[in-house]
Amino acid sequence: MVVTPLIILVGIFAVLAFLGIRILQEYERGVVFRFGRYSGVKEAGIRFIIPFVDRMVKVSLREIVMDVPPQEVITRDNVSVKVNAVIYFRVLHPEKAVIQVENYLYGTSQLSQTTLRSVCGQAELDELLAERESINRQLQEIIDLQTEPWGVKVRAVELKQIDLPSDMQRAMARQAEAEREKRAKIIHAAGESEAAQRLSEAAAVLGAEPVSIQLRYLQTLSEIATEHSSSIVFPIPVDLFTALSKREDGEGTA
Repeated sequence: MVVTPLIILVGIFAVLAFLGIRILQEYERGVVFRFGRYSGVKEAGIRFIIPFVDRMVKVSLREIVMDVPPQEVITRDNVSVKVNAVIYFRVLHPEKAVIQVENYLYGTSQLSQTTLRSVCGQAELDELLAERESINRQLQEIIDLQTEPWGVKVRAVELKQIDLPSDMQRAMARQAEAEREKRAKIIHAAGESEAAQRLSEAAAVLGAEPVSIQLRYLQTLSEIATEHSSSIVFPIPVDLFTALSKREDGEGTA
């Protein structure tokens, strides 16, 4: 069988066509370089490049969740802590992510680590623990500003965990316990003061009428007798009989 030049050309064309076919997913873009120079960005779908002339670099546009490794940080009040974070970012301009930086993933990771150490080192320990939202916003703004030339958009940065030294944890636990005891004593003292005030008001009311004191005395005796089965002897104040006799004399005179 004789192979004609036409068949050879068709075969070569088929091989070149097969080598030039590229398939891009919906979340991907292809940055094309022709003879080493930037040529354009291919959208998702079946795309064709010229073999041995064009080179395509695929870039994902999906949001990336990257864990920032724990960093040793000395806060402004000289406390050594370990802080790690999570960064959320995505590529907005694929051509910049390929041309402006060698590896945008590695560059964003290293930039996040250095920024985390710098920002946390400028804050005190209480600020790191109580004002995380403010620290997160500051980290996001700084990292996003520096990754903008790479075509990378940082959406959020979240402090994930703050590890304190064991001695600092014990000191904070003692401080929290002392604070709870302080609040308990203040509440107890306020209750005692209010109870004393109420007793003073009750004594003033009872003191205005001597008979009321005697009736209260008899009521107390009745309550004790009801609650306890044992026999208890109480001396009866003479003032009780005096008050009652005066009351009867007054009624007889009337």
